[in-house]
Parts: sequence; C-alpha cells; structure tokens
Amino acid sequence: MELLSSRNQSDIEKAASCLAQGGIVAFPTETVYGLGGDAFNVAALARIFEIKNRPYFDPLIIHIAELSALDRLVLWDAMGKEAKEKFDLLIKHFWPGPLTLILPKRPELPDLANAGLPTAAIRFPAQETAKKLIKLSTGAIAAPSANPFGCLSPTKAEHVMTQLGEKVDFILDGGRAGIGLESTVLDISTEPCRILRSGGLNRESIEAIIGKVEINEFPKAGAALESPGQLESHYAPHTPLYLYPLGELASLPDNNNEGRLFFSAPGIDTGSPRIKVLSLKGDPVEAAVNFFDMLHELDKLGLHLIRAEEAPPHGLGAAINDRLRRASSYGIGTSS
Repeated sequence: MELLSSRNQSDIEKAASCLAQGGIVAFPTETVYGLGGDAFNVAALARIFEIKNRPYFDPLIIHIAELSALDRLVLWDAMGKEAKEKFDLLIKHFWPGPLTLILPKRPELPDLANAGLPTAAIRFPAQETAKKLIKLSTGAIAAPSANPFGCLSPTKAEHVMTQLGEKVDFILDGGRAGIGLESTVLDISTEPCRILRSGGLNRESIEAIIGKVEINEFPKAGAALESPGQLESHYAPHTPLYLYPLGELASLPDNNNEGRLFFSAPGIDTGSPRIKVLSLKGDPVEAAVNFFDMLHELDKLGLHLIRAEEAPPHGLGAAINDRLRRASSYGIGTSS
C-alpha cells in the first residue's frame, strides 16, 4: 500500500492508472472515503468484496464524473416517462452531490456490481479529487465505503490505513470528508419514490423538488437488498454501543470505562477524550461531519461500552439516527 496526496496531480494520475489496470484505490469523496475499482472489471469487483469481507448480495454504488458515462450504465428504455422527469429534476438540483439514484442497468454492467439486480446504484460525487480520479481512470468506478464490512465508515485517510492497511494498492489522501455521512440512496421507479438509505442529502430537500418521498430503509424478510446500508446491523464500532433518546444521556451516572457521544450538550465537560459532542451549537451539518470521526476516536480507547444519544429526527439528524440504530448493540436504552 502506498499513501498518495490529492494535492499532487501526478499522484492522482498514478491512482487513476492503477484503477484502469484493475487495481484498487481508496479515495476521498465529500461523503466518506470509497474503495474503488473499475465497475466493468469483474476481477476488480471481486477484490473489493474480498478486501471488505462484504457479502455478494450487497450491491455496490457506481461513481461517475460525467453525465455521458450514464449511457454505458443505464438502460434508458426501461425508465418510464415520470421516472425520467424526476431523474432530470434530481440531477439538475443535486448532482454532483451526495445523492445515489437506483436506475435500470444495461446488461454490460457485471452482475457482481449490483448483486444480480436489474438496477444499479449510481452517484456523481462533488469532491474534486474524486471527479478527477474517475475521469482519468475508466469513467465508472464501483466504490463502497473503504472499511471492513459492517464497521465504521472512514472519513479520513488514516481511518482507511487503520482498517484496511496493506490490502489496497493506494490510498489517496484528500483530507477529511466534508459531509461525513454516506450518500442518500433514492429509488425513483416507484410512486411515491423511496429513500432506501438516509444520508448526506435530507428527505426535506428531495421532497421540495419531486414531492412526497417514502422511507423504506429495511427490506422485507427474505427480500433482496436493493441498496447498500440496508442491513439491520451496520456501521458499528468494535466497542458495544448503547443508544438513548435525545436529552436522556446527560442524566445517567458516569463511569470511567464508558464513552459518551452527545449530539449537543451545553455545559458538558469535554475535557476527557471519552466525552464527545457532535456539535456544541446543535448544528446537524457539523454533527454529521464529526459523527464517524468521533466514533473512531472513542472506539480506539479500549472502553467497555459507548453510550450515545439520538439527534433531532429531521434533516441530517435522520441519517445520523439511522447510523446509530444500526450501530447499536442493544437498541434504544433508557435512563430510568
């Protein structure tokens, strides 16, 4: 594994050449770091699953950097008129950005990229390094989060180094991810449209453009996963995590062997490394940026457990709560 810098054009070109030759590169996006491989190279796709220890039934997200790349990926004739109209509105307002769309796939895209589904999850990231890398390589890069399956997502290159180390060919360091939560995944083939994974684009913003949207983040028992991030247990630290309703955590007795993750806690003493506050001013955007980073820091302390509180259930708070519930070992706790 070699650590490269996004500040160096030759390093970006080196990483792009690696991808074009079937290699695996961890790279920054505005959401989290991705583990990239050529979307049309079956050997590269298989290696992504192997590195992550990811089950093959969990589909990947294909990243593009030009709209023209969609013609290689999307079976346009399989989209209805209404879906195409919504697609046009969504990409006008939210691409590039933290929105992944579920679209009918062309048969040339390997089934390994999308778990054999007739659809593919596609995103156009906004982060400049990611766009340069994709354009310089193959134009379509499959890239789940650059972490072992089910574990905390990486928002810094050092997180990737700690979790995956020598398993990848290159890590392209682009600094801290600007959003800190994975993309929102939206299926526009149904009426109303369905959010299959909450993320960096909130439901309210989507509904302002295309109307009512349902939340359908947990598939029915026995049904295939339609999107990454739909498993009941996911995004978890190694340390057991207990989750509490907003406002209840501060009333619990403290213990030196426990970590605390507050959403916003004015007056809380944050002098200890085991006490973290996502946003002192209660800003959900700031909280999202800090979320995985602070959980990584708590997870490194060798604590017996982590107690976390929910965020307000709107905007990006909904995505934070989704991650917390999937990361929680014991569900919602209580202070009583």
